[in-house]
Amino acid sequence: MVARASLRFSDGDRLEVGGWPVRLKVDGRARRISLRVDRSRSEIVALAPNPKRLNEAVAFAQQKSGWIAQQLAALPERMSLAPGGILRLNDRPYRLEVGPGRARIDGDRIIAPDDANWGLKVIRLAKREALTVLTERTAVHAAALGRPMPSVAVADPKARWGSCRPATFRAPAAIRYSWRLILAPAAVADYVAAHECAHLVEANHGPRFWALCERLAGDPAPHRAWLRAHAAELHAIGA
Repeated sequence: MVARASLRFSDGDRLEVGGWPVRLKVDGRARRISLRVDRSRSEIVALAPNPKRLNEAVAFAQQKSGWIAQQLAALPERMSLAPGGILRLNDRPYRLEVGPGRARIDGDRIIAPDDANWGLKVIRLAKREALTVLTERTAVHAAALGRPMPSVAVADPKARWGSCRPATFRAPAAIRYSWRLILAPAAVADYVAAHECAHLVEANHGPRFWALCERLAGDPAPHRAWLRAHAAELHAIGA
């Protein structure tokens, strides 16, 4: 496929480059044309600062077709949740089963009703569990730092495990986490909570920030290494 100036592309358009999926996205915060890997959807996102530059984003993706193939070929296969499988949440393995009633945790089982949304209901349950656990760990670390408890939410960001908005005179502090941290070892999720809470005190990544992280959760290095090594696996889990 060859991008021509006469072709018009829109935000959200999907196309193939060298047989691999590419999605176009307009991001007003972007300063330049770029590509990133969306591990949760096993596709490449071509970013443009505005709609007028989407043609450039397509041309840039075509120039990088080799890089695109290399990145997507290296991703693990999507892991679809199915009855009979095992899903680990906060270090505990749960057998996935079909059963009546609402999706729930029952001992060492996760049970969801048998319908077309079975997998999505399991994911929603995992998200609720993530919010509970990460809220608890945030409360512990915020208290250790002598800071008020921030609001906590979970989402499914593609490029970060957490983000912190420190308190201002206009708004209280807020922390958002990737729900997929509930799929990681508990110590790793706790480190991310400590990392974001440290930003309540230090809004940068300077020496004082890392000293706070170590004080709250120990040496950050092994947890950061685990996330780098297993990020693709966590993002491959879906309904």
